[in-house]
Amino acid sequence: MATSLSEKDRQKRLVFLVDDHPLVREWLTNLINQQADLVVCGEAETRPQAIERIAVLKPDIAIVDISLKGSSGLELIKDITAICPSVVVLVLSMHDESHYAERALRAGARGYIMKRENTRNVIVAIRRVLSGQPYLSNAIATLIATRLAGAQPASGSTPMEQLSDRELEVFQMLGQGRGTRQIAEDLGISLKTVQAYCARIKEKLNLQSASELLREALRWSEQLRQA
Repeated sequence: MATSLSEKDRQKRLVFLVDDHPLVREWLTNLINQQADLVVCGEAETRPQAIERIAVLKPDIAIVDISLKGSSGLELIKDITAICPSVVVLVLSMHDESHYAERALRAGARGYIMKRENTRNVIVAIRRVLSGQPYLSNAIATLIATRLAGAQPASGSTPMEQLSDRELEVFQMLGQGRGTRQIAEDLGISLKTVQAYCARIKEKLNLQSASELLREALRWSEQLRQA
């Protein structure tokens, strides 16, 4: 959905929202539109909607959630970076940044902030990434810097960190209760491809069966909801 902007609003930095929860979009819209230098120019709840509308509206920044209906925010970040490289991406997510922040940065995001942060920090994060600087919590910035410096051995990474972005997306969708056929349809890929992803996930997580994979996916999904 695009917002009709006044001539005064067009002088502000344009913000596009991508989140599948209407209440979150409403909260962000009210928060951002109170700022003298920012205005929400549009919103979307799915990846296809976001790609289409961002290409038309050309906002200065897109605020993206990691979990979207039938897709992954990580893939959307890659799409935005490829199709509209001038659009800065900030991730605002309920998911613990220790699981997703580094992946989001690799995908092209400029920053990562959790929804439980106070409203002041959300505005600080928006302005920070618009100024060309990254935004991460001190803890995650330190962790990533440590990894880049090689101080943390590769063997210290968790099995979850060894999953590719697409494998993690499939794993997450399994945890949301989707079957392999539904995942294939949602992602626009073949059932055989989804099954291949599942096989690789089982291998990387040292799981022996499809039932073990499902249990682990459900456990992981519940863990993220409680984070």
